[in-house]
Amino acid sequence: MILCLDKLFLIIISYLKENYIMSTENFEFQAEVGKILNIVANSLYSEKEIFIREYISNASDACDKLRYESLQNRKISNSEELKVLITFSKKTKTINIIDNGIGMEKEELIKSLGTIAKSGTEEFIKKLETNKEKNIDQIGKFGVGFYSGFMVADKISVLSRKAGSKTSWKWTSDGKGGFNLKEDASHKIGTKVTLKLKDDADEFLESIRLSNVIKKYSDHINYPVSLLDEDDKGGKEEKINQSLALWTKNKNDLKKEDYENFYTQSGLNYDKPWKIFHNKNEGTINFTNLIFIPSEKPFDLLHADKKINIKLYVKKVFITDNCESLVPKYLRFLVGIIDSEDISLNISREMLQNDPVLSKIKNNIVKKVLLELEKESKKNKEEYGKFWENFGSTLKEGIHEDFTNKESILKLSMFHSSSQKSWTTLNEYVERMPESQKEIYYISGENKENLMKSPQMENFIKNNVEVLFFTDSIDEFWLPNIDNFNNFKFKSVTKGDIDIKQSSSNKDNKKNNYKNFEKLIAYLKSFYGKKVKDVKVSSRLTNSPVCFVADDSSMDIHLENILKKHKHLNEISAKILEINPEHNLIKYLNKIDTTDKKNLSKVVTISNLLLDQAKLLEGIPLDDSKMFCDKLNDLILESIK
Repeated sequence: MILCLDKLFLIIISYLKENYIMSTENFEFQAEVGKILNIVANSLYSEKEIFIREYISNASDACDKLRYESLQNRKISNSEELKVLITFSKKTKTINIIDNGIGMEKEELIKSLGTIAKSGTEEFIKKLETNKEKNIDQIGKFGVGFYSGFMVADKISVLSRKAGSKTSWKWTSDGKGGFNLKEDASHKIGTKVTLKLKDDADEFLESIRLSNVIKKYSDHINYPVSLLDEDDKGGKEEKINQSLALWTKNKNDLKKEDYENFYTQSGLNYDKPWKIFHNKNEGTINFTNLIFIPSEKPFDLLHADKKINIKLYVKKVFITDNCESLVPKYLRFLVGIIDSEDISLNISREMLQNDPVLSKIKNNIVKKVLLELEKESKKNKEEYGKFWENFGSTLKEGIHEDFTNKESILKLSMFHSSSQKSWTTLNEYVERMPESQKEIYYISGENKENLMKSPQMENFIKNNVEVLFFTDSIDEFWLPNIDNFNNFKFKSVTKGDIDIKQSSSNKDNKKNNYKNFEKLIAYLKSFYGKKVKDVKVSSRLTNSPVCFVADDSSMDIHLENILKKHKHLNEISAKILEINPEHNLIKYLNKIDTTDKKNLSKVVTISNLLLDQAKLLEGIPLDDSKMFCDKLNDLILESIK
């Protein structure tokens, strides 16, 4: 009787756990996730097999993290061999990707699988929606690799238990409206991802097909990846990959394909590496580096939260993939690993930030990369130009941030100019300069096409004086750190007085112009008041009637606009208005008697329009857009009467 009651009690407890204690919680997907899942699941991909690589990479990362945590935390044991197991069954039409890594808690499952970092979401959605062929094989670039499983699966479940935890959780979704989550006591440490395959995904239930995909993408994963056919009762797990750290091999024994495969799986990259650095450094500091420069620009390269994709190992033990002390921020486009024997194996992530060995490794890597870039720039300028288009704006951050290497980076820097069709370096610019030129002329703005149309460029174009175009925002910030280049100072064509070498007759004309326009200048200064800093006769203009310039001690116009746009400035400062004495509109205005009340209305209208024109050319908001349009319309109507 007592035995029966015990059984009944266990049944009741089991029922309560299943229906109450372990009740299922339902969640709706974040709006962006739902939209992406819908597109991913219904888009045509040329390589659906990508999902296997994504899940194996996630599993490998989980093993890396457990391996590290077990060194730091005695409560977390790691007695079993870390591995990845893929099982499949034709009967149930399922694939399981299983690892015995770090695992995830409830909150991690919700955060990692129910939301997407917004940094790349909009761009990813736009790329998917606007691509006509819908042939997007670069899903990994957007940090949504997990969702690639819905290309082949109707339903995905994730069963996971965090190392050190007594509770496991099961996450389930059909990739449509949302997901559900419930406690599940059946799972051990690690994660098991189960995909219920669609009818048209049967190819991934074949052992040969799965083996080929694993070898293609994950041959150099640090952990064994095994395959098991669940329908074969007598079958055994078959190890598929080499599971050998590629960087430990002699580079003479490696082929191009070996590097490319490792590059693909190590950083979730879909392009080919542009440059490979594989070196074993021995001496004062012992370390091995296998580092790649991508051939394509990552979508999030310029995002403030972009992480450096370099993994640190100590004696082949993964330590961290988020160590900014290892590589400077301006080299965040690098991908790869660094493995050192001289760093303590049980060092904490916090102590890494101040480790002197790490600092020396960092200096070594920086010099190596910059030296290789210098060699490439001299050997193949066209190929180097492709690199610069992708990563130049990021590399130039080092001029501002890295005092030690700023001169080297500046020499590597390339710019567009007013006289060159292709990229040019500062050395090349200086070599083309006439002997009489004592400064390096530049202008800042959004792009070359718009800058060529700038009124401040008119006299430079007319006299064939080359001007460099600084089109990256970072250019404005590194300039104050650089006093000169090869003893030539940088001179903005939108600041201060410009002294393009002129003949004595031209200089005399300039003096006469100042005298001839003294009354008009005096009137405009009085009329504009604090709206302008000064009014001067221009030596820059040849076609336009007016333009704005800043004086030498003021902030560059383009930089000021950037800071105002990002709300680092409350208002735009008053500028110097330069007038073109050769322009018919200025000549006409100069002839009008400004003291005659009959002319007052016309003079006021023209003066206001000239000021607004100068603002529009520099992207400065108008004080009264409606008034500008009204006055412009009045002039148009008057001209057609």
